[in-house]
Amino acid sequence: MPFCVDTSGTWWANLSPVSTQAFSIRRTTGDDWREVRDLRLEMLRDTPTGYIETLEQALAHGDAEWRMRGERGSAEHQIVLAAISGSGRWVGTMRGLVLDPEVGPLLVGVYVAPDVRGAEAGVADALLTGIEAWARTEGDRLTLHVHEDNVRARTFYDRRGFTATGHTVPYTLDPTKNEVEMVRTL
Repeated sequence: MPFCVDTSGTWWANLSPVSTQAFSIRRTTGDDWREVRDLRLEMLRDTPTGYIETLEQALAHGDAEWRMRGERGSAEHQIVLAAISGSGRWVGTMRGLVLDPEVGPLLVGVYVAPDVRGAEAGVADALLTGIEAWARTEGDRLTLHVHEDNVRARTFYDRRGFTATGHTVPYTLDPTKNEVEMVRTL
C-alpha cells in the first residue's frame, strides 16, 4: 500500500485502490484522550474477547486514565497508533510495548472498525506496518497473543507472516479459554 508522510510525521494512505477516501496513521497523545476512550469502548463492545479488560471496567475509568492511555503513543519503549479517516473518525488502533527485554516488542490492543476491515481497506495493514517499523527499533521479532476463537484476527496475522509458537496462555477474563502466542521475525 502506498503511503506518503507529511511534515508532522502523519502517514496518509487510500482506504482502497478504488476509493478516494483517505486515512491517516499517527501516534496518540494525551490530548487525544476522548478519542482513545471512545475507540476503546467501541473495541470492547465489538470484540469483548479481544482484550483483557471488560466494558464495565473501562467505563469506570476517569479522565486521567484515558489521558495516560493517550500519552502511551510517545512513551519510552512503547507506541500507540491510531488510524483516522479523512472525516476525522477514529477507525483503528494498535499498540506495541516492551514489557520484558528478553521477549522484546509485544503487539496488543488491536482494533479496526467493522466498516473498514479487510485487506482491500488496508487499515489493519497500515497500522501493523507502523508497529513493525517501531518494533524493529526495539528488537528482532514481534510477539502477540490472540484469543483462540478469534479466527478473523488469526487469519490476518497468518497473512502478515506471524506463526503460532505452540505456546498458549490462559485468557485473563475466562481461564477456560486460551490465547495463542504468535511471533514474526522482523
